Amino acid sequence: MKAAPILCTLLALAADGARAEPLFVRIEPVPVREVWIDSGFATYHFNRDKDLNGANGGLGIEYRFRGDLAATAGRFYNSDRAYSNYVGAIWQPYAIGPVRLGAVIGAFNGYPKTRDGGWFPALIPAASFEYRRVGVNIGFVPSYKDRLYGGISVQLKLKVFE
Repeated sequence: MKAAPILCTLLALAADGARAEPLFVRIEPVPVREVWIDSGFATYHFNRDKDLNGANGGLGIEYRFRGDLAATAGRFYNSDRAYSNYVGAIWQPYAIGPVRLGAVIGAFNGYPKTRDGGWFPALIPAASFEYRRVGVNIGFVPSYKDRLYGGISVQLKLKVFE
């Protein structure tokens, strides 16, 4: 009967597919050297009734020195229509397919209702997608009382050195 060879072939293919790359992986902390130039942000705010600025133009830089870790700094026009600076680390130890997952751990300034515009610490869940020399960072900015307005921020980036 010809069914047995076909069944064996299907089982072999299924077993081969089971050995495929896992969807959820740990990003190895191996040394790398990548420099990215980042745009400002486009932000969709959760508080739609506050007349917040969602076009947060600016410029930033990322230096990835490990597979799962990058330093970042930049300046942008924030949601309260004032200039902000930021500095921090992007730690993304996991990936789902091509999307890196982790958080930005850093400090920001320039928000008038938070420490009178002074520096404050922040922890922002973040995801990144990169393809060759282009990429996008997505930050999930939490709200904090009536001082910081949460939203989803998207930042484009371009790799300039590797």
